Amino acid sequence: MRPGAVTLTTVHGAALLLGLVGFAGTLWHGVDEPGNALAFGALVALGELVRWGAAPGEREPAPLAAAGALAYALLGTSAGAATTHGVLQTVAVVVAAGLAGIVPHVARGRGPDPDHLARRVLTVGFAALCFQPLYNAGSVAEHLGQGPTYALFLLLLLVLTALCDAVLAALLLRARTGFPYGPLLVDQLRCLLGIGSAVCATGAVMALGVAAAGLWALPVLALPLLLTQVSFRRYAAVRTVNRQTIASLARATEIAGCTPPGHAHRVAALSAAVGRELGLSGAELTVLEHAALMHDIGQLSLVDPVEGGATARLPAEEQRRIARLGGEVVRRTGVPEAVAVVVERQADPYREQPRAARIVRAVNAYDDLAGADAGSALGALERLRLGTARDYHPDVVDSLARVLARGGAPGVTSATPG
Repeated sequence: MRPGAVTLTTVHGAALLLGLVGFAGTLWHGVDEPGNALAFGALVALGELVRWGAAPGEREPAPLAAAGALAYALLGTSAGAATTHGVLQTVAVVVAAGLAGIVPHVARGRGPDPDHLARRVLTVGFAALCFQPLYNAGSVAEHLGQGPTYALFLLLLLVLTALCDAVLAALLLRARTGFPYGPLLVDQLRCLLGIGSAVCATGAVMALGVAAAGLWALPVLALPLLLTQVSFRRYAAVRTVNRQTIASLARATEIAGCTPPGHAHRVAALSAAVGRELGLSGAELTVLEHAALMHDIGQLSLVDPVEGGATARLPAEEQRRIARLGGEVVRRTGVPEAVAVVVERQADPYREQPRAARIVRAVNAYDDLAGADAGSALGALERLRLGTARDYHPDVVDSLARVLARGGAPGVTSATPG
């Protein structure tokens, strides 16, 4: 069994075991404060019902469910009355409500990611384990009371829980993709500054609100996050349309017969994988992917098409001319300036290029030179190694070789070196 499979099995197994122990403990001891359990369970289920499909880079597709689950894990009192639901019941309620909320999605063939479910169970269990035993033993009330210090304590626990979730998310991505753990973790931590911070803040406010005003505070406090989720879905839809527009523009070279079918998609997917290998994340990866999709668009300005669309076989000056034409075309499409810069500088000597342009140049050359068999792919990679004195950055070529050795990028079907 490969190391990644061992990691996935371990994390999923731990989440499954914790969920089963939570159900067993709750059935054995009975449900404490059924009203609280029902209210928070309904909130978690609602959050799962209205969740969006997570796209790459979007860590939390159900923020309302996550906030409700964390609030229940950190609930000490309800309308001034102490609660006693404990760790196992917290896990059982969150798991049961989450499963109830995903049933409609499963029926439509859009079931949740098992990694997302495992992270939800483990992080909620972590938060409850950090808070419930201390609160039920009276240590929190004795040392912190119910003032600002108590609120800061809840926020600290939520920050630790968010860090735990980021570590798990990066670990699972590492297991599935083989990319370096450090850049993946940095990417996950950056995501915490967005929707992650809203989830943590809402979870803390919900726990404090229910403690002071009772369960009636839940719908009022859940509304802002629900509206935020609706707005984020609209933003995500706009971003998806923009990417589809760029992909359509990239296909123009294929429709015109300037490049082979699938070339732009292969270069974009493989460039993103190499970028991940080199530590790129967030906006840098987006710029890299968009530039890779549109890297050959300058060929539309040529009177005589390049044979087979293989610009890597052209003289250096002709490559730079086509790249400059491509940069001018990209600027007219309205995409960010950074994308146009990468496209127009992809044929420069690598010492003068930004990192994204180095990646696009090497990956494009590999796809141009590689044939349909492994021997041609090995020959293409060797030609790139021979060109590391001027044309291709050695680190990029080494990263490309590592990505290809792992099987290439997801969705790319081409010969890759073993």
